[in-house]
Amino acid sequence: MTSKSAAAVNPREASLRSVDPEIDRAIRAEIGRQQGTLELIASENFVSEAVLEAMGSPLTNKYAEGYPGKRYYGGCEFVDQAETLAIERVKALFSAEHANVQPHAGAQANLAAYLALMPPGSTLLGMALAHGGHLTHGHKVSFSGILFKAVQYGLSPETGLLDYDQVLRLARESRPQVIVAGASAYPRFFDFQRLRSIADEVGARFVFDMAHVAGLVAGGAHPNPTPFADVVTSTAHKTLRGPRSGFILCKNEFAKAIDKSVFPGMQGGPLMHVIAAKAVCFREAAAPEFRVYARQVVANAKALADGLMKRGYRLVTGGTDNHLLLVDLRDAGFSGADAENALHAAGITVNKNAVPNDPRPPAVTSGIRIGSAAVTTRGMGEPEFHRLAGWIDDALKRREEAASLMKIRAQVEELCRAFPLYVNRSL
Repeated sequence: MTSKSAAAVNPREASLRSVDPEIDRAIRAEIGRQQGTLELIASENFVSEAVLEAMGSPLTNKYAEGYPGKRYYGGCEFVDQAETLAIERVKALFSAEHANVQPHAGAQANLAAYLALMPPGSTLLGMALAHGGHLTHGHKVSFSGILFKAVQYGLSPETGLLDYDQVLRLARESRPQVIVAGASAYPRFFDFQRLRSIADEVGARFVFDMAHVAGLVAGGAHPNPTPFADVVTSTAHKTLRGPRSGFILCKNEFAKAIDKSVFPGMQGGPLMHVIAAKAVCFREAAAPEFRVYARQVVANAKALADGLMKRGYRLVTGGTDNHLLLVDLRDAGFSGADAENALHAAGITVNKNAVPNDPRPPAVTSGIRIGSAAVTTRGMGEPEFHRLAGWIDDALKRREEAASLMKIRAQVEELCRAFPLYVNRSL
């Protein structure tokens, strides 16, 4: 085969548009959607061009099973540098004794943590998904509810806040090996010291899943769970504004078990291009301007919460301490799915979400979850979030009026043009 024919069948230098125009069109359309709408899903954010560059780098070509200096493949000297930088940076960012940056996602990070601390069949005490927890904290359809005996705690019906007395009672009754805290739809701080004391009383290990608030912790806008928890798990792609991926922090006494649990316990070769992108996001999060960003994320969430409550909307827990709020629509006469669809038509992206004791099924729900992190990345502040509260209210009240929703969408698009995203990427 000649070099010319080899190039023809193996177009390594060709553009995506010429190699696969269908995928190219889908990507460009998604860039347009992101640029022209307001992204208010609490688990989403926009990474920097530097993070994108690292993720799209040839580091994806390198197989690197093992850990820096202890690989099962040759030629790892440069990916070792990238992973070591990621480890050292994330340890410094969260004042952690040990870090593993190889988990592909938050779910894998949680599974690795559980298996490092207890064998299958052990008791796991976690926050119920229906009360703001996460699938991997013991839900019956998740590995966490399949591999382990899951016991679930939740919110107080009187206050709407996490019921620590219930956590203590259930811990004394079930004697769990691991207590996990953290949430996907709980807008308040957790009392780390109290959870630590409960775990100590019953002889359990304490795991905190900070996936949603990691960026706020890094930016000093949220308390740090690392000094209190035995193991802290996280994703990098929410408030931390990094690539879709996970990582684990722990005390030195659990380092060997955590590393063994990740590899070879549940993963093979790490995604070195993503680990390099994590290193970039950890460096970005250590910069002074990221602290300004984290504080603005919280200020914007509070402004939106205030604007919605003034318009008569009920928020679970009555407000927020972090980047998200959960709107309870049970008294509004329509479902979370209805609200999500109406807002989507208006150019505002949220997700339907269950509220505590939700009478509707998960595919419908009685609430919506709203987050401020992604829109804050675009540079928007409290004035824009006050406007946003009005648009959300108008869209929900006029959810069956297509013309009204299109009018709101036009205003949304105008605002988006004033706060451009990825300006160097053509559509």
